[in-house]
Amino acid sequence: MTGQTPIEMDTSKPHPARMYDWYLGGKDNYPVDEEMGRQMLALDPRVPVMARVNRAFMHRATRWLAQNGVRQFLDIGTGIPTEPNLHQIAQAVAPDARVVYCDNDPIVLAHAAALLRSSDTGVTEYLQADVRDPDAILDGARKFLDFDRPVALSLVALLHFVSDADGAHDLVGRLLSELPSGSYLTVTHATADFTPEESAAAIEKLKAAGVTLALRSREEFSRFFDGLDLVEPGVSVVHQWHPELGEPVPGQDDGVIPGYGAVARKP
Repeated sequence: MTGQTPIEMDTSKPHPARMYDWYLGGKDNYPVDEEMGRQMLALDPRVPVMARVNRAFMHRATRWLAQNGVRQFLDIGTGIPTEPNLHQIAQAVAPDARVVYCDNDPIVLAHAAALLRSSDTGVTEYLQADVRDPDAILDGARKFLDFDRPVALSLVALLHFVSDADGAHDLVGRLLSELPSGSYLTVTHATADFTPEESAAAIEKLKAAGVTLALRSREEFSRFFDGLDLVEPGVSVVHQWHPELGEPVPGQDDGVIPGYGAVARKP
């Protein structure tokens, strides 16, 4: 397992990975995460469904990529382990798949052993780094992935925590710039397109707690894929992307899921 300088655990403000864990029914979170999570539920009680829908999209996208020949995966913003993890999906299709996980939350590092149960012929590794430091991620990933062969870059439910001021689109471009032709980009992203009032309230509540929430429109989301070839059906509401590749999430059709997902290939 590879890590950069240890990051001090900050339990004074909520962290997206721990809030996500709470939404999924996990126990690796703190009162501050649950408190903010409950505030989000008060605005939209379907937030836990959205979290599960994002997770299910990751499963389907990973399955599609592995079925279509991808054998290397770089998953940034991994979150606290919730089985099945990405490597389990990939290695069920291709036992020799190589997976590098990356997150900036120390609690994810504390549970990284659960992420490292690789198949006998595959590889899984964990890096502790922040998406805002793409060079550190690329340097670490290069130790385990062959950048002369296609890599699937996964940014699931992550970029809506990276503001335009932090250069979200440039960060994605930098990560992709090191990956060869035939690589893929997988992204899901929350949006305010369908729920503008609730979204505005959520942004303000999280901002007051020190958490950035940068909800982007369909057009802004689509910009992450500039210069890439979108896999059919292109940019979709998350649960509508290749539903045949996984089981539906209970409650996913009981209202709007305010998020987009897509997978695209680097020419």
